[in-house]
Amino acid sequence: MSTTEITDFKATYQQYQQKVENAIDAIMPAADTRPAVLHEAMRYSLQAGGKRIRPVLLQAAHAMFPSQLDPMPACVALECLHTYSLIHDDLPCMDDSDLRRGRPTCHKQFDEETALLAGDALLTWSLWLLAEKYQQAPATAVGLVRDLGDAAGSEKLIGGQMEDLLGERDEPTPERLDFIHRNKTGALITASLTMGIRLTDAPAETVEVMRTIGHHVGLAFQIIDDILDATADAETLGKPVGADAENNKSTYPALYGLEASRAKAHEHSEAAVSACEKLGGNNAFLIALIREMEKRVN
Repeated sequence: MSTTEITDFKATYQQYQQKVENAIDAIMPAADTRPAVLHEAMRYSLQAGGKRIRPVLLQAAHAMFPSQLDPMPACVALECLHTYSLIHDDLPCMDDSDLRRGRPTCHKQFDEETALLAGDALLTWSLWLLAEKYQQAPATAVGLVRDLGDAAGSEKLIGGQMEDLLGERDEPTPERLDFIHRNKTGALITASLTMGIRLTDAPAETVEVMRTIGHHVGLAFQIIDDILDATADAETLGKPVGADAENNKSTYPALYGLEASRAKAHEHSEAAVSACEKLGGNNAFLIALIREMEKRVN
């Protein structure tokens, strides 16, 4: 990638990020909406920064083909769903984390009960938002709700979390590791891409191609996450490190070693790029994003 392409990529990424920040602020209930502590907690976690990878992926998919629909409500819904999962993951009954994105987790900043309800509210609000903002395109709205609801359900995100917890009590296995990564992390990344393409005028079959791309991107992303937890420091990551090993979690480095894990992440990234190239459209940014995600350091 040339210096110009890198500059253009970074500028585009930052534009997409800023659009998400602006949309969250504009669309979410104000912090003083009753009950204020609940809405403060929702905004505290939702506006904690971060890379906004999922809504950026959604925008990247949306930009590939012509569209008459605004992707920002879908981006906010996606980030609400993702943030709910982080709030609940950090709770004392789950990962018991004190730090998220470089600052106190929701239950540390407020209290455990408020964090639990803030997560619940973000989850339900995300699905309402899709139905509300895309009601003039009902078929699209149904597809978006289906994608997000499916990704967040008992067989995917929540199912992956359950298997992750069960894995702490048993010996890690490759089969369980694959299930966890495909569902706890990969399903929402896949939904980011399928939701983005649903908002365009692209043929219906492109949704399935995006599902394949999302499968590979999601696995590569989580493998790199595993590697970073084993090799990076807390300041760089903005969250505690080494928790995977401490909690006996199934990870790629634990089962396969760092070198083989990096090779597997690269293999999935290149498979995603290949599928993206075949799909065509305005795919340059998405391809660059897939490759940058593989090289990330936090």
